[in-house]
Amino acid sequence: QVQLVESGGGLVQPGGSLTHSCAASGAMFSRHAMAWFRQAPGKADEFVATISRNGGRLDYADSVKGRFTISRDDGKKTVTLQMDNLKPEDTALYSCAARHTILTAPNSRASQDYAYWGRGTQVTVST
Repeated sequence: QVQLVESGGGLVQPGGSLTHSCAASGAMFSRHAMAWFRQAPGKADEFVATISRNGGRLDYADSVKGRFTISRDDGKKTVTLQMDNLKPEDTALYSCAARHTILTAPNSRASQDYAYWGRGTQVTVST
């Protein structure tokens, strides 16, 4: 079992930055691939970014590539999403998710592959 708690959401102006963190508790964090998803009002869940177990493989949605950076610290059991050059269309509830995988498992963008979820925190990009 892995419990996930996000922090770092808030209100920011277009072009600004936010650092979104997810703290995990429970066993074997290092054996889980981690991801961020977001959901805007009235829209379906959208994949944002994922990082493999050892941090060696990253994948980003085209909409955030070049602006967002995902990273992990297995010693601290945290995964971080650095969001730069934010746009109004980035406004959403951001949730982190975890899935237990083997070391060589390919990245997954499918929310149904992730068994553990945080409750999410709101990011609003507006003037």
